[in-house]
Amino acid sequence: MYFTDRGIEELVERRGDESVSVEWLGERLRDFVDLNPEFETPIERFATWLARLDDEDD
Repeated sequence: MYFTDRGIEELVERRGDESVSVEWLGERLRDFVDLNPEFETPIERFATWLARLDDEDD
């Protein structure tokens, strides 16, 4: 188990029944980077990965 699994498990437990829009998620990611600029690169990579999930070429 990765260390991040704990945070993912907490997210699923607390908000697993909610539906959110991609727009809402984008705003929360921007808020997070504003508060934690040292995470700009990993958040950028994560957002790009999510955006391209359905691309067959990647």
